[in-house]
Formats: sequence, C-alpha cells, structure tokens
Amino acid sequence: MTEGKGGIIWPFILVTLIWSSTWIVIRDQLGSVPASWSVCYRFLLGGVAMAAFARARGVSLRIGGRGMVFAALLGVAQFVMNFNFVYRAEHYLTSGVVAVVYAMLLIPNSILAFLFHRQPVSRAFVLGSVVAVTGIALMLAHEYRAASVRPDMVLLGAALSVGGLLSASAANVMQGMEIARRLPMVAVLAWAMLIGSGLDALFAWVTTGPPAFEARLGYILGIGWLGLAGSVITFPLYFRLIQRMGAGRAAYTSVLIPVIAMLISTLVEGYRWTTLAGVGALLAIAGMVVALRTKAA
Repeated sequence: MTEGKGGIIWPFILVTLIWSSTWIVIRDQLGSVPASWSVCYRFLLGGVAMAAFARARGVSLRIGGRGMVFAALLGVAQFVMNFNFVYRAEHYLTSGVVAVVYAMLLIPNSILAFLFHRQPVSRAFVLGSVVAVTGIALMLAHEYRAASVRPDMVLLGAALSVGGLLSASAANVMQGMEIARRLPMVAVLAWAMLIGSGLDALFAWVTTGPPAFEARLGYILGIGWLGLAGSVITFPLYFRLIQRMGAGRAAYTSVLIPVIAMLISTLVEGYRWTTLAGVGALLAIAGMVVALRTKAA
C-alpha cells in the first residue's frame, strides 16, 4: 500500500471502519421484516443514491448493452446472492462470528484471481490459509456447543456464510475484468444495485409475500446507514482498491474487520468468549496475517 494516503490508505481505513459496523446493524434488521425485503430496501436506496451521485459528478449512466449485462451479473453476485446469504446467516450466528468467516475472503479471492488472472499463490499463503481455516473451525465449534438454537442450525449458519463468501468473492474478481476497468464504476454500481434490488424484491415476494416494513426508528436508520455509508461510500472505494491492488490484496480489510466486529459483538450482543473461541480467533487472525504478508511479498 504505497500509492499515497489519498490513493490507498484512507480508502482502506474508511472501508474497514464502516464495514466493521455494518455487521451489528444487519443483526438489528432481522426482526419482523423478512431478510430479503431488508436487502431490497438497502440496495434500492443505495442504487438511487449512487445514480444521483453519478449524475452530480457528470458521469453518464449509459453503459451500453455489454455494460448492462456486466452490471446485472455483478448485481446478482454481490447484491442478491451475497447479502441474502449474509442476512440469513446472522439468524443463526452472532454478527462477529459471521464477520470472522468472511475474513476468509482472501482465500477464494486469491484462488479465483489465480484461475482467471494468473496471479500467483505461494506455499506460505496456503499454510497461512490453513491456519486461518482451523481457527474459524474452532470458533464454529464453540458456537456449536454454546448455541441457543439447535446445533444443526449453527451448521446451517456456517453454510450460509460460506455461500455468501463465495458470492462476494466472485463479484470481487469480476472487478479485475477489462470491462470493469473500462466502464465508469459509479454508473456500473448504480445499475448493479438497482437491478439487484429489483431481483431481491422479486425473490422476497415469491418466498415471503408482499412488502413488509418496520416503522421503528432503529430499523429506518439502519437501512439508511447500510444503504448509504455501507454501500454508496464503501463499494466504489473497495472495488477501486481491487482494481489497483488485485482481489487478493484488497482483502487486507478482511483481517481487521472481524477483529472490530467481534469487539462490537462482545459489547452489544453479549458474545461470551471461551478458551476455544479465543484460540480460534487468534489462529484465524494469525493465519490471515501470514497469508497477507506472503501476498504482499
């Protein structure tokens, strides 16, 4: 990260801090409103705001036929599959644990970057990844033992988290494609969010029924924070980091975000630490640090 504070460091810090807070806000969204409708509202707000931002900057929203296809695919991967998986995972796991699972984003990012963009993967990176996965497994074992829901629901939460992780990774690696570098990012993201929110609404209506909304102030503020700060501000910055640093190195944020998210979860959700959970968290973080150091080298 040597391109200067304005180019890399400050966007990195901003993305990390904002996304660390979104995990607990998502948890608060899981009430009387079905998860898919909450996802829909978030990205409808985000898409409208992103389109307004693009127009305010004089960026055209006309991206052509191929651009619309790319935006639609990005919307499906990032704003439909990823977040529908995430919101449902937090039904069964604390927000901090889901964030820790997402700390493994570096691994599929690097594998897919190798397969599609021929970015190399070292043996030390593989070793660090194995250590990190071991740590994640220990934390999930703690959740399995201490779960307030049926233990099999913990496994379902883990499976949903992994599904979201793979969807997010696919969207990340798409940003390394030539078409993504050629098109204006804010326009692509505006269309991706709008198309994604439309598909979220269709999925929600088919699976849960007509639109539902909670008039509670906390829910409304949560939609605003997730749609504006957690989407409009962060996604352009993060995808720009991907294009400058590569999908693997941009996932540096995945080491810091779960640390902050776990602290928030401890304070707000009453997450109870045990030796098993503590060792798992340390292994997860240490393994990711080792993997990241080798990627940097």
